[in-house]
Amino acid sequence: MTAKAFVLINAEVGNEQELIKQLRKIPNVTEVHVVYGVYDVIARVEADTMEKVKETITNSLRRLDNVRSTLTMIAVEDGQS
Repeated sequence: MTAKAFVLINAEVGNEQELIKQLRKIPNVTEVHVVYGVYDVIARVEADTMEKVKETITNSLRRLDNVRSTLTMIAVEDGQS
């Protein structure tokens, strides 16, 4: 089973495209999208274990220069394939 999380990100104003480039280089970040609303970017993080997901978010994603704040949503397996 793959562990996954969705991270909603507020970016520094005007730096969304640079942030997207940086996010796409991070191992375990499988998708990145610009979104409209309260947040600027959403990233999907997947790994073999939840520990690796947390490590990616804490040690890589949240430390990027253009990240102002994040909200992480851990995905829960719903039993359907």
